Amino acid sequence: MTDIVDELKWRGLFAQSTDEDALRKALADGPVTFYCGFDPTAASLHVGHLVQVLTMRRLQQAGLKPLALVGGATGQIGDPRPTAERTLNSPETVAEWVNRLRDQIEPFLDFDASLPNAARMVNNLDWTANLSAIEFLRDIGKHFRVNKMLTKESVARRLESQEGISYTEFSYQLLQGMDFLQLYRNYGCTLQQGGSDQWGNLTAGIDLIHRLEPDAQVHALATPLMTKADGTKFGKSEGGAIWLNASMTTPYAFYQFWLNTDDRDVSRYLRILSFRSREELEELEKVTEERPQARTAQRALAEELTTLVHGEDECRAVIAASKALFGQGELAELDAATLEAALHELPHVRADGFAPVVDLLAETGLVASKSAARRTVKEGGAYVNNVKVTAEDAVPGPEDLLHGRWLVVRRGKKNLAAVEITG
Repeated sequence: MTDIVDELKWRGLFAQSTDEDALRKALADGPVTFYCGFDPTAASLHVGHLVQVLTMRRLQQAGLKPLALVGGATGQIGDPRPTAERTLNSPETVAEWVNRLRDQIEPFLDFDASLPNAARMVNNLDWTANLSAIEFLRDIGKHFRVNKMLTKESVARRLESQEGISYTEFSYQLLQGMDFLQLYRNYGCTLQQGGSDQWGNLTAGIDLIHRLEPDAQVHALATPLMTKADGTKFGKSEGGAIWLNASMTTPYAFYQFWLNTDDRDVSRYLRILSFRSREELEELEKVTEERPQARTAQRALAEELTTLVHGEDECRAVIAASKALFGQGELAELDAATLEAALHELPHVRADGFAPVVDLLAETGLVASKSAARRTVKEGGAYVNNVKVTAEDAVPGPEDLLHGRWLVVRRGKKNLAAVEITG
């Protein structure tokens, strides 16, 4: 187990720890129980959370015992955001989201009770639901110093904003600190893992444990925040967050997100998220450097993560859809759900009835005008459902509809649009 720290560093997953030498010694001395928390502030995890989930998986494979905490209590508050107060959700909504997040996390960890490092799910509502305000203030609050709480980055940013910060969100770090204390006492948990933006909350738990359990040897490990090479936030697209829930982000859109990774980012993302060996990753890095146009690394990343999150069958379906859209497979063989998900990623228009192909090329924006559309047809660059259009007056009919609803219009090899026939 002692080499897991070096492995995390090589993969770019080690931002900081409270005491690296002490952590290495703890790992060498015997099994370590660790936890990572996820707040149900939405109906699904997103790809930013995937970094932590997969790091938990990596640590369990190295012999550590994971506690996956879904915050039924902290999810009702939410940690402070950089600029504005969170909208508080009802306890019923949070409870529903707790179950959804548990279902998303469980497939990534091994819960086989026969294993010495079997994973366990925990919910911090279990030790807060019956805790009175007086007990919380006496037993927990008295051990925190306000001057130190004010220095936490998330708090300091909000204090400088017009919005300010409520006492509710200001108190979040007390709740997370109490989580570590409870997990230390109940499960022998001595390591908390999280993102570097959570460092203040991670260390709050360590400070609390040291005050109440002076002999405890506990640690915090933070992973770096992932960003894109252009400086934008990782996990965001033009349509918003990339969710792990298939009904919120389709498997096709999920696959395309990774397939469209910038060449400058792909090797870093592979090291952080892939479970391939060093040798495989170094070979992919070499291929990216020598032949970036092949996008070999992007395909490897997209296939591995889509399989991990959505399963092999879904991954195969979205790969088939990707190929079929560009003429490398049969569009008619795609199931309706996969086809619809793929087409929603394209420019698309709705039509009450059938129109000439030249009109469709113009209306979808694939060409600038009908005259340009006629030239495209004449030059052999117009396709409907991957079939070349040879006549300028060609009009698709009902027999051309995919699943009785869709037409795929293409100009050249790569310019695609969808037409939904509604009438």
